[in-house]
Amino acid sequence: MSAPKRQDTRKLFENLSGQGKSIAVLTSGGDAQGMNAAVRAVVRMGIYVGAKVYFIYEGYQGMVDGGNNIREASWESVSSMLQVGGTVIGSARCKAFRTREGRLQAALNLVQKSITNLCVIGGDGSLTGANLFREEWSGLLDELLQKGAISEEAARSNSALHIVGMVGSIDNDFCGTDMTIGTDSALHRIIEVVDAIMTTAQSHQRTFVLEVMGRHCGYLALVSALACGADWVFFPEMPPEDGWEENMCQKLSENRADKKRLNIIIVAEGAIDCHNKPITPDYIKDLVVRNLGFDTRVTILGHVQRGGTPSAFDRILASRMGVEAVLALLEASPGTPACVVSLVGNQAVRLPLMECVQMTQEVQKAMDEKKFEDAVRLRGRSFENNLSTYRLLCNHKTDSELPHSSFNVAVLNVGAPAAGMNAAVRSAVRVGITEGHKMFAVSDGFEGFYKGQIKEIKWGDVGGWTGQGGSLLGTKRTLPGKHLEQIAQQMALHNINALLVIGGFEALESVLQLYEAREHFEEFCVPLCILPATISNNVPGTDLSIGADTSLNALVETCDRIKQSASGTKRRVFIIETMGGYCGYLATVGGLAAGADTVYIYEEPIDIRDLQGNVEHLTEKMKTTIQRGLVLRNENCNENFTTDFIYQLYSEEGRGVFDCRKNILGHMQQGGAPSPFDRNFGTKVAAKAVQWLTKTMKESYKGGRVFANSEDSACLLGMRRRAMVFQPVAQLKQETDFEHRIPKEQWWLKLRPLMKILAKYKTSYDVSDSGQLEHVGRFRAKEGDPSTAI
Repeated sequence: MSAPKRQDTRKLFENLSGQGKSIAVLTSGGDAQGMNAAVRAVVRMGIYVGAKVYFIYEGYQGMVDGGNNIREASWESVSSMLQVGGTVIGSARCKAFRTREGRLQAALNLVQKSITNLCVIGGDGSLTGANLFREEWSGLLDELLQKGAISEEAARSNSALHIVGMVGSIDNDFCGTDMTIGTDSALHRIIEVVDAIMTTAQSHQRTFVLEVMGRHCGYLALVSALACGADWVFFPEMPPEDGWEENMCQKLSENRADKKRLNIIIVAEGAIDCHNKPITPDYIKDLVVRNLGFDTRVTILGHVQRGGTPSAFDRILASRMGVEAVLALLEASPGTPACVVSLVGNQAVRLPLMECVQMTQEVQKAMDEKKFEDAVRLRGRSFENNLSTYRLLCNHKTDSELPHSSFNVAVLNVGAPAAGMNAAVRSAVRVGITEGHKMFAVSDGFEGFYKGQIKEIKWGDVGGWTGQGGSLLGTKRTLPGKHLEQIAQQMALHNINALLVIGGFEALESVLQLYEAREHFEEFCVPLCILPATISNNVPGTDLSIGADTSLNALVETCDRIKQSASGTKRRVFIIETMGGYCGYLATVGGLAAGADTVYIYEEPIDIRDLQGNVEHLTEKMKTTIQRGLVLRNENCNENFTTDFIYQLYSEEGRGVFDCRKNILGHMQQGGAPSPFDRNFGTKVAAKAVQWLTKTMKESYKGGRVFANSEDSACLLGMRRRAMVFQPVAQLKQETDFEHRIPKEQWWLKLRPLMKILAKYKTSYDVSDSGQLEHVGRFRAKEGDPSTAI
């Protein structure tokens, strides 16, 4: 970005002053993990821009009751709430607000505090109520004026009410956003339970029927089924056809015959059949016991799904949305419609609130009219993609019914292990078999490739892989460069027609070497595809990599525990070293999710004056009611300012105010079971990659063989802002800093000012990338668009 542009955006941000404005934040409806992170972001961003910020306790009930329920928030009042589940400002269902008298009282309470900016965090009911309140505002003020409850001056200065919504709902049932606040954390709770149940089910060869939340929306059921490799799933948007009982029992029976020791069936609480008759867990249990005689148990998860600490994803999502909500309120004019801040792909957008609400209501209408395909389409691209991937993977066809191609596809892992790699391999193998290909697994990366460790891999061989961490295929950092001849021989020997490489930076380097060797070895003239999988998230061409989310959760969970270890002691600052090589993604995004005070990374060089400023800043904060500080340092941020140096500097300078401790997190960040996001992301991108390989093989099949040597036949599949895009590796070469193994441009650097603002630093925040008001239909994918978002 050129300097003048940066100056302009800086000016633009400073124009958005909140001086003289009052913002109130409330949470309403069902609670969701991550609501506190959103409240914290709204409060701190509001104070940062000079506005007064108020908490409204107990949702709309507090707004109607007024008094002590509407209190001014301070910077310190939202300290230590980032990691707390639920909502600390309370939420309540409110009958009074549904009446005009209730809303009249609420308006009076807001006017008395000069609050004309409202940030509502809740579901579609809460947001609809807020919009009605806004539409009635001028009428309510006129009525209050006539009654003599407010002065003409008060009516004039509070004449317009601005509303911005954030969707907090674990069901992910709101149209217009890919993920609502709380959904990812709810998936964490479900998958924790499923993983635990799988071990006991395996011991006794049991069938488990699990009921998850989702009265009107099957997102939790669908994604958890994808993430744990469930045998069958029931949810409202896809009722099974007549005869499903027989089909399901046959599938369960086949799975047992294939030596599978357990069966998992997931049911959304709103599951129905095609005649709108409810399908209950007990009905399914009785069916399985009666028809198959399997030992079957029912587990109803209930409110466990709403509880617990928010995941890293939900904290980051809520923090980004909270800051975006304040910007939207500052930019609002009297004519601006109420909007919701939303996430599409990896980008924040603003959408008219009522368009989203109407679309959400249309889903229910379509389901009532049994137009289930329409309901799925209205749910949006994220839901559609999950469903199409599930349909690909829950293949109910016999071998004789599958299409048959003469293509052989090899899959391998390269580089360091990353959680989610196994889910990607499983998905690739099963989708490949469904497309009619023969799938081959290569053990130990390119080292195994040149040694001939290649064997065919079947449907049953990858059963139960989704929840396993590390790399079951085995992975090495060896690059193919020195062994090209042996690898070419192995490709010819096994007649490999396409290659799927799942790995980190080494995967990119490897495929580049194969691509560049095509002129010498015809065997490499086949479609080549990379799926980025690395905890460092340092591969160019993608915003997110498989494995990074699991690592972030491990980092954030540890930071929470480390901070908690000091509770009850005197003031303490923790210096924590993270992994990531030269890439500061883990440290920065982990710092945002854990509430770090400072994060040191290679991409943002530091000098001794910066360190001094940071220590002084933290010392001033620690003189208030704040008890604990958190400083993250990327392992390669600076060769001289080591973790020890920073620890000693803070210890010396903070003497008498706080003491210090240091932790090096190490390989703990690489281990563990994959998070639901990584399982799901790995599953979907691998399915998409195999479909692309199939298409490219068919297009390049000439004279009895596959021959692909064009630039666009060697690609990396990555998420770019809103879309999944296949990008030629030859083009990505220009975008890469090979010496430091990082992309030249990194999107997450835009999150650093946001992190600094939330840590009370004065900084300039680039608002050129903040969401502009769009319409719901605008970002719908076109049919067959290869770059549709996940």
